[in-house]
Amino acid sequence: MRPLPSGRRKTRGISLGLFALCLAAACCLQSQGVSLYIPQATINATVKEDILLSVEYSCHGVPTIEWTYSSNWGTQKIVEWKPGTQANISQSHKDRVCTFDNGSIQLFSVGVRDSGYYVITVTERLGSSQFGTIVLHVSEILYEDLHFVAVILAFLAAVAAVLISLMWVCNKCAYKFQRKRRHKLKESTTEEIELEDVEC
Repeated sequence: MRPLPSGRRKTRGISLGLFALCLAAACCLQSQGVSLYIPQATINATVKEDILLSVEYSCHGVPTIEWTYSSNWGTQKIVEWKPGTQANISQSHKDRVCTFDNGSIQLFSVGVRDSGYYVITVTERLGSSQFGTIVLHVSEILYEDLHFVAVILAFLAAVAAVLISLMWVCNKCAYKFQRKRRHKLKESTTEEIELEDVEC
């Protein structure tokens, strides 16, 4: 077998190089086919509040969007859908989730058990995907603290009322005592005057 002429070897090497370059570019484009933006990675909320888990994605074609929830109580899928189609919402979150075409979801009337990690995965038709995480912390409104403050205020008001009543009683007693004393002084002075008149 005769070796190829050097000119044909060069063109074959260039075409193989171009093929490898195109393959690498395709791989790069596929891995960068989905981009995901999460404006708020941590959300603090109180019980019974409605929460928006906001995201924004961009990709070629119509992707599949999936939200999962992970916490101390376990991991479960919340919802999966393609923009423009009906969402497949899990039984645990039925009537509590609203989906948006940009990938965001809204949770209605959250509770303490909703605290945890919410992971969104955006998967393109070709197979490339991107995921992001939002941390949600739900806290209770502590009515016990308000109750404690109310009890303390009621106690202080009762003590103030008792003190005011005691001051009023003391004032009345002091007034009566002064009247008696004046009356006794008057009697003693009139007796002295009468005695002086008798002696005279």
